[in-house]
Amino acid sequence: MTSTFNVQAAAGYEQLMGRWSKRLAPLFVDFARLRDCASVLDVGCGTGSLTFELAKIAGLKEIAAIDYSNVFVEEAIRRNTDPRIKIQQADACALPFDDARFDAALALLVLHFVPDSGKAVAEMRRVVRPGGVVAAVVWDHLGGMPGMRMMVDTAAALSESGRQLRSRYCFQPMMQPGEMKRTFIGQGLADIEQTDLMIRMDYRNFDDYWAPIAAGEGPLGQYMTALDAAERTRMDAAVRDAYEAGRPDGPRSFANVAWAVRGIVP
Repeated sequence: MTSTFNVQAAAGYEQLMGRWSKRLAPLFVDFARLRDCASVLDVGCGTGSLTFELAKIAGLKEIAAIDYSNVFVEEAIRRNTDPRIKIQQADACALPFDDARFDAALALLVLHFVPDSGKAVAEMRRVVRPGGVVAAVVWDHLGGMPGMRMMVDTAAALSESGRQLRSRYCFQPMMQPGEMKRTFIGQGLADIEQTDLMIRMDYRNFDDYWAPIAAGEGPLGQYMTALDAAERTRMDAAVRDAYEAGRPDGPRSFANVAWAVRGIVP
């Protein structure tokens, strides 16, 4: 497996997405309905948004968490104070666990960055016992993230490379209506449910929105760092204009929608 998520630093990721993952995690845990679960695997834990939300469930006796990025693993380990939690570097497409090892396996904002996302779902199913839960959630980049579309649509209006960025960004794996549900069905999961989860991303000002992208975090940041100085200046000004929308710089709030799917191992 390779991950298509560009990681520069844990702090930059927190400003770009980690703070919003924390808002989404409790909604996702509620949707997953982990009744009668004693052991849970967090696949693609990042800096720990889902891992530490799971730790709020008193009945859980074991929480395993893996991520492909050593940057994320080291930061999650640094933050952890719960003896139930064990975090390690691993590949979502080759999980280092025995068959039927866990009561549930969850993936928060991960599968769209896994090129062979079907294999990752198959691995999640493999390590969960019969009757256990497999659940995942991904952003709806095309229709559910206006704040990020603001940037990619601006890029697309300015250059052919921006048009290519928008196409890649909006059509990542698992992001089209019903795509993740079909993958769960194809991997033999049963009693499959799908829903939408929504949070708001609230920014203090343009710099709060733009700083991690300008610094190179994530796929949008990776695009920015590949531009020359003149192109970066042009993008900075154009995205600022889109953010401000003719009003003074200041707080802005964007609704963001994610697809969530839950299935049972037969």
